[in-house]
Amino acid sequence: MNRETKRMMERRDRAAADGADLETGAFEIGDVEVGQREAKPVRTDRTTPIQFAREVRDELRQVAWPTRVEMVNYSMVVFFTLVVMIALIFVLNYAFGKGVFFMFQK
Repeated sequence: MNRETKRMMERRDRAAADGADLETGAFEIGDVEVGQREAKPVRTDRTTPIQFAREVRDELRQVAWPTRVEMVNYSMVVFFTLVVMIALIFVLNYAFGKGVFFMFQK
């Protein structure tokens, strides 16, 4: 569970305790709904660069990195797709260019 999820859960618990609706900002007292609460300045705790680096490292450990063979296969698929698309665009550009010159020829 990351820091953002923890903060969201804490806000939800505080809102549930005082009857506030997080989406509208309205809250209930008993069965009576009271209008918007005054906006309090939100103070966010900043993370230190060391904490940020730790969280980045933890997230990168969860990434499913491809093996060398998978990487070569994926790269070849991308390369051949790129070559086919370049050839297709070249042929269409050439054909449309010749067609336009033929139509406007004197």
